Amino acid sequence: MGLFLVLFAVFLLGAAVSAWSEKHSLYYIYTGLSKPVQLPGIYQFTAMGLLDDREIDYYNSHDQRKIPKQHWMKEKMQEDYWEKGTQSRKSKEQWFNVNVDILMKRMRHNESDVHVLQWRHGCEIEKQGDEVKFSKGIDEYSYDGENFLSFDDKESQWVAPVDAAVPTKRKWDKVPILNQYTKGYLEKECVDWLNKFRDYGEQELRESSPPDVHVFAKRCTTDKNKVKLTCLATGFYPKDVILSIRKYRSPLPEDEIESSGIRPNHDGTYQLRKSVIIQEDEKAEYDCFVKHRTLKEPIIITWDGKCQDCTQGTILGMVIGAVIGVVLMLAVGALVYFLRRRRNIAGQDRASNRSSSSSTGSQNRVINCVNLSELPNAAIAGSQCSSDSGKGSAGPSPDDSPTNSQEAVNLVSEASSGQSSPAEAQSLLQQSSE
Repeated sequence: MGLFLVLFAVFLLGAAVSAWSEKHSLYYIYTGLSKPVQLPGIYQFTAMGLLDDREIDYYNSHDQRKIPKQHWMKEKMQEDYWEKGTQSRKSKEQWFNVNVDILMKRMRHNESDVHVLQWRHGCEIEKQGDEVKFSKGIDEYSYDGENFLSFDDKESQWVAPVDAAVPTKRKWDKVPILNQYTKGYLEKECVDWLNKFRDYGEQELRESSPPDVHVFAKRCTTDKNKVKLTCLATGFYPKDVILSIRKYRSPLPEDEIESSGIRPNHDGTYQLRKSVIIQEDEKAEYDCFVKHRTLKEPIIITWDGKCQDCTQGTILGMVIGAVIGVVLMLAVGALVYFLRRRRNIAGQDRASNRSSSSSTGSQNRVINCVNLSELPNAAIAGSQCSSDSGKGSAGPSPDDSPTNSQEAVNLVSEASSGQSSPAEAQSLLQQSSE
């Protein structure tokens, strides 16, 4: 048992040493569109260099000039570097215009749509102390966002993940000097440029920023009885970081964790968040463990067991219930008022009808008396006709009954023979002129 603990400690120590070796990268990314798009800042062809994920140079088809994006690049690199770089980017722009058309025909794609060809190549190194070791080289092409062709640095051959790339793979593999040059560039020339650029921008590139760590929970959208516990580390540089969600100080398995992956912030720093779904009433102790090269010791923040929007939901429910209660009370009050008013109006109508009936009877008697005046005097004398007031009525009442009145590169082009233009091989032989 003791031997096991010793070996386990040695393993963890070795893993920690390996984890904190410095990692650096240099990549060039080229993007070509099948036709121009009328959008600001989007060009038919662009190219950029990235050192440790920071842009160091840039070119686009509108300005057609390679320019520095870091002040130390402008200061350290001579003018002829930018002149040669501009000519190299112009030749690559022409190569992309030709080859994106070849791929569209080979894929039988429509010319009315916009299609995208991308090329990324570069290298990564690991540095432990003064020792610099080549880590990996990448030389790959993608078409419309899907992998199209890549170089296997170990086997010195091209890999075609799709059938449409097979003709190009066969053609390029038949040129041994091309594969030898590609391998040599990735493992030697690219690494030399990477180290040179890092020396030039040493002060700025070595600036680092520690992570700002937050732990919080929100109600799960798919299950109201669960919460999503999240650990967020942001504002750190370099981007290498160790972050884990722990339960009783033991890291949770990665298959239970949802990770955003390391993402860039607008200021050149990075962020990473990881989340796990747990029961809302779970009483276990959870914490967020973060380790970064800028920290003397890891940051550990314990979750306080609170859910940000769970109580808000309860309060919202109470508010909604209170509002509904008030509305119901107002509705009942309005109904009682309406019924009482209706009953009062009905009583007034009945009283008015009785008064009207009495008045009509009196009028009839007056009318009868008026008619009787036309009879012989003997008949009048024999009648008994008088009004309620003892006087004759003046005539009929006026009519008072009113009347009321009350909104999409036509890609059904010819099938290509599958042969690539000579520029396909030639362009890669120019990689050193970045």
